[in-house]
Amino acid sequence: MTLRIATVQAEARPGDVASNALRAAEFVTRAQAERADLVVFPETFLTGYDTDVFAGPLPHIDDPEPFAPIQRSVDRTGTAAIVNCALDHGVHRSLTDVLVIPNRPLIAAYAKQHLYAPERALFTPGTRGFTFTLKGVRIALSVCYDANFPEHAAAAAAAGADVYVNSGAYFPGGEQRRDLHYAARALDNGIYVFFSGLVGAPHDFIGGSAVFDPLGTRIARVDEREGLAVVDIDPFAIASARRQQTMWNDRRSDLGPYAHAGEILTLM
Repeated sequence: MTLRIATVQAEARPGDVASNALRAAEFVTRAQAERADLVVFPETFLTGYDTDVFAGPLPHIDDPEPFAPIQRSVDRTGTAAIVNCALDHGVHRSLTDVLVIPNRPLIAAYAKQHLYAPERALFTPGTRGFTFTLKGVRIALSVCYDANFPEHAAAAAAAGADVYVNSGAYFPGGEQRRDLHYAARALDNGIYVFFSGLVGAPHDFIGGSAVFDPLGTRIARVDEREGLAVVDIDPFAIASARRQQTMWNDRRSDLGPYAHAGEILTLM
């Protein structure tokens, strides 16, 4: 029983929730045509990534209507979806991965824990990680800046994750940092990393949607401006990587305090 995951690269229209939901529904259909069991979308794909949009009316956690086209496509195809969205919870707002599962209620699964500077005045950070299991594979969620912090993916791996999924929106100039982070998170923890990147408006986002195997090798990417990359999860690749790269098992939880010798003068 093989799990197949698709990662999306696409542009969202800022503030046009209805249009973005229809596009997401189309991508679910495309993912199902590739026999994917799960499809992951970029950061804030439902609302678009725009601070003016974030400050205005947002989808509410208790109202499934904005997600209705996606839910219908998921129900019809049997392909589940991770759709990131700026959500209104009444007392606070968050950047949330919503899990859309066939014939089940929406799950506001994971709120971004590491907020980027412009987001901090508008959103509340999440307080916990989130994993779920599909076809025997445990999947952990993260959003963009989360993956810049090694301890975030390490916590996911410690919780038993085989796959680390990240929905992001990278600004121009972030290409090298983006790819290094995702490769490192994979290699550090012996896990697959799926990144889904936003392109286009309003900040000329640069995409970069790709999949990294448990040795940190990029094994798939979206080469065109918009599209899908699809990869089967190989449990043997995970086990092999963890045998070869034993950093996880060899880690010490307590390295002790640092000694400091003070300033060292060079003797001539």
